[in-house]
Amino acid sequence: MSAPTVGMIGAGQLAQMSIAPAIALGINLKILANEETDSAAKIAKVEIGDYRDLEVLRNFAKSCDFITFEHELVPNGHLRMLEDEGFAIRPSSKSLLVAQDKAHMRKVFTENRIPCPEWKVVDNASAIPKFPAILKSITGGYDGRGVQLVKDEISAKKVIGEWGKALYEEVVPFDRELSILIARSPHNQVATWAVTETIQQDGICVETITPAPNLSEEVANLAQKIASDIANTIKLVGVMAVELFQVGEQLIVNEIALRPHNSGHWSIEGSVTSQFEQHLRAVLDLPLGETKMTARWAVMANILGTENSDLYRPYLHLFARDPELKIHNYGKEVRPGRKVGHATVVGDDLVDLRSRAAHAIDYISGVVSE
Repeated sequence: MSAPTVGMIGAGQLAQMSIAPAIALGINLKILANEETDSAAKIAKVEIGDYRDLEVLRNFAKSCDFITFEHELVPNGHLRMLEDEGFAIRPSSKSLLVAQDKAHMRKVFTENRIPCPEWKVVDNASAIPKFPAILKSITGGYDGRGVQLVKDEISAKKVIGEWGKALYEEVVPFDRELSILIARSPHNQVATWAVTETIQQDGICVETITPAPNLSEEVANLAQKIASDIANTIKLVGVMAVELFQVGEQLIVNEIALRPHNSGHWSIEGSVTSQFEQHLRAVLDLPLGETKMTARWAVMANILGTENSDLYRPYLHLFARDPELKIHNYGKEVRPGRKVGHATVVGDDLVDLRSRAAHAIDYISGVVSE
């Protein structure tokens, strides 16, 4: 039996981090990059083409056994046409639409009793029930983009004027934000990882702690149930991240991503099977891997771009200071606020791990010099 070829649309850091497990599994991973400067394009041979062009997608798919994604921006209509032509798309266009269209997502979740914020589609500011409010772009939003907090009708009118219509959601008074990763195969095998706490600053995830500290067994089980309900409802194939608001002992679904996710990067060092390997296993319908943790705690901190563009030189100090520290550099152009890498540490002392991860980020950013 010859090794199959998985085609991945998108060549950012998620594709970059999928290369190592693909090599280990001995499968052929073909990557469709939008530009030669994409993260994966800098370290692997890729095809360059526009994922919005149906003919580009069709030609790419012809040389692959399965097609998967590292982002949700591929036109859904193109994917439906490819499926009609017999190409294997995983996750399917129907599954992916739930992540691509936020109004559709809320409708599907509400119909299947998956906990959501109060929501409605609005095309004018006067239709918003109460302020402050969250407005989301129904399509095209990605990793926090296309989300606006509006405090009054004037600011809402401006946003809706730009978008045409929007998804209104109530502002949820949450205690903290959580994330859970789940994988599902075509044969309906399901595997979940430990629940993660995500720490945000200015709408950007800066740190994750796994497992989420002080999380009751009841809430952890609830998170697993919600993720499983979603995976089975949408017939997921691959890895999915479910972002959650914790309000007391209740959980509310914020967003989902049908691909490996920033909140699961800890799994490379912190889990027996990383989210990247698991995604490939699920797409190929291989038995899923063990998801138990390799240590009691895993802390991941995102490296955000600053004025310091040299991400390599800090290795000399950091690796000498902390030989167990793991750095992942995405090879991106460094711009202020942009996610350009992450650092991970695993072990038994959570306070120590958070301190070490924070020091690594501060040293790379130039906040500290020793």
